[in-house]
Parts: sequence; structure tokens; C-alpha cells
Amino acid sequence: MLAEGHDVRLLTIDVTSDESVFAAAARVRDEDGRLDVLINNAGIPGESHASPSQQPVDDIRAVYETNVFGPIRVTQSFLPLLRCAGRGTVVMVSSGLGSLSWLSDPVNQFYGVNILGYNSSKTALNAVALAFAKELSSFGIKVDAVDPGYTATDFNNHSGYRTVEQAAAGIVWLVTQDPTEAAGHFYFEHDRIPW
Repeated sequence: MLAEGHDVRLLTIDVTSDESVFAAAARVRDEDGRLDVLINNAGIPGESHASPSQQPVDDIRAVYETNVFGPIRVTQSFLPLLRCAGRGTVVMVSSGLGSLSWLSDPVNQFYGVNILGYNSSKTALNAVALAFAKELSSFGIKVDAVDPGYTATDFNNHSGYRTVEQAAAGIVWLVTQDPTEAAGHFYFEHDRIPW
């Protein structure tokens, strides 16, 4: 990446660990003093084969720790650096499986995907994005959620129909939108989708 003119540095974070997240925020503060864009892309599926009545609460709790509390922890920790940037962007990488409108529509492709832990964690993440959007807009920080689509990654044993490049394109598009525009929306590619 340096050959392309980009200064890229690896920063490993365990979003379930206060210590790890705080150390990462401190490193960015010490090395750069600000953060322009934060993309929260942590996610685990949990026992996706279990029916809602059979999924263990401990498994659901682990999913929430990564998929919901992790992005909250990271956003709160990096918020001072986003404020230092003057204007900032936060993207919560959600899922169409978090859309209650889609999940409750019998003709929608996601209607039959009834995974208690994962789906509800992404619905909760959407609510987290909206809450942060409402608070942080007065600081010039834009917060939105995005569905990358069913992407072929290790997360789903490469069963997704979208490429990583296709998924990333929607996230990059969202990051490059005018930060002064209204925030608190949910997108798939370039379109707003229902919460």
C-alpha cells in the first residue's frame, strides 16, 4: 500500500475487551491525534442452526457481546478522536437480517431466516446506529448503518452470493457521502432500506 501512496498500519482490536479497545484508541490518538472514519464491522453468527426456542442464552449473549456491545464500546472509545477531526463518519456494518420490515414480510427473501441471536443483534445494532446518529449529528459526526449483503467470507463458509469487493463498495460509497447530509439511515448499496 505504501507504493500506492497510502500509509497503512495494522491495528488489531478485540471488540469484546475494554483493554484492547482502549489501547487501540490510545495508539490512534498518539500516532494521529484524530480519526475521520470509523467502520464497525465486528460480527459473529452464533449457533445459526438452532431454532429460537433452542438457542442457548449464553450463545445469544456472546453474539451480542461482539455484534452489539463491541460497536458501542469501540464508538464510545474513539469518539474523542472523531470529534478532533472536526467532522467524522461512523458506519455500523449491519445486515438485511436486522431489518424488522424485511423479516416480517412473507414475500421478502429474508422472511424464512429465523435466527434469534444473530438477527436480533443486527436489529439492536441498527437501533445503536440511530441513537448515536441522533446524539452525534450536533458534533458534525454522521452515523449510518449498512447491509453489505450475503457476502462470501469465512463468516458463512464462503456460501454468500456477493464478493468481498461488492460488499466493500457499498461501505466505501457510504463513507464518501457528504458528512453534512442527514444521518441515521440504513443502506444497501446506494439505496435506503427499511429498519
